[in-house]
Amino acid sequence: MTDGLLAEDAAATARTAGLEITEATAARIATALTPAFKGFSVIAGTLPLDLEPATFQLVQNTARAEDGK
Repeated sequence: MTDGLLAEDAAATARTAGLEITEATAARIATALTPAFKGFSVIAGTLPLDLEPATFQLVQNTARAEDGK
């Protein structure tokens, strides 16, 4: 996904989250996020948790549970 975001991808992600968005909204989301994805493409695969934020949250919650916080 670091090459950019398609409107179809944005709509599918929104549906997964339980949200229905219009094609125009999906296109605006894709247009807004594509530069960020392209900017990260240089370092994609080199970050400890890469670019997938849900994994980061899972690791953080697991670490907190182990620390008793």
